[in-house]
Amino acid sequence: MSRIAKSPIGIPSGVDVAIDGQTVNVKGSKGSLSHNLHASVEIRNEDGTLLFAARENTKPAVAQAGTARALVNNMVTGVSQGFERKLTLVGVGYRAQMQGTSLNLALGFSHPVEFPVPEGLSIVTPSQTEIVISGIDKQKVGQAAAVIRNFRPPEPYKGKGVRYSDEQVVRKEAKKK
Repeated sequence: MSRIAKSPIGIPSGVDVAIDGQTVNVKGSKGSLSHNLHASVEIRNEDGTLLFAARENTKPAVAQAGTARALVNNMVTGVSQGFERKLTLVGVGYRAQMQGTSLNLALGFSHPVEFPVPEGLSIVTPSQTEIVISGIDKQKVGQAAAVIRNFRPPEPYKGKGVRYSDEQVVRKEAKKK
């Protein structure tokens, strides 16, 4: 059974959490997020800490309580600190550049790849081979990074492609005569 739901979430200063039935609204310095909890999850706010529990002691209910706790924790972290994902372009001629509200990528195709920036995210290119995606919603930041990486995932022979900055690409040995 999940033990995640048993650990409480401490609410940092400057973050306001409002619970309205099964809806949790979190406001902070970076913005506000809202989430509807599953019907089998119970949430309480006691002295600046959020406590989660399953309404009945069944395996799916306990799993939903752990999931709800993780999602609300990500919301609290997002509105107070935000999330960030860094991508690196490896390959000759691979470049990234912001043009207005879209990211322009040169990834060795016959055409440039245009990626429109989703609402609520900001994308910065500190250099031509680096992309930094930041926002308050962890799921949106990760999804945008995964979509950009999926345009040209790293290949195992030369390591060329778009990769996460902390990703280790396992290289294969080339054919021998």
